Amino acid sequence: MAKITTTKHLTIMKLTNEFQPIRDWATEKGIISKADVNTQFLKLVEEVGELSHGIQKRNDEEIKDAIGDCVVVLTNLAAIHGGFTVEECVNSAYEVIKNRKGKMVNGVFVKEVSQI
Repeated sequence: MAKITTTKHLTIMKLTNEFQPIRDWATEKGIISKADVNTQFLKLVEEVGELSHGIQKRNDEEIKDAIGDCVVVLTNLAAIHGGFTVEECVNSAYEVIKNRKGKMVNGVFVKEVSQI
């Protein structure tokens, strides 16, 4: 289960095993043992296309389904590629971004680039 700790200046997030049922399903279906990173990446692109379609149509159900499908494929891709979990990937990414500074520009967060 996700552990979120908040202090005065910092939020610490730690996902542990939330996506294990997805890995179990993918193992049962032979996805983990028979798929490869290339096929799973193509599947991810397909799902992102469906997400784009849902966004363009402003269809909340299609958007929700496509986001979930992307998470499923990313969960499988992590397991197939490196034998790591999507939870590890999210935790790693959060560690990188949690103190990131930047600003919103045209609806996109643009990180501040440090000058050396």
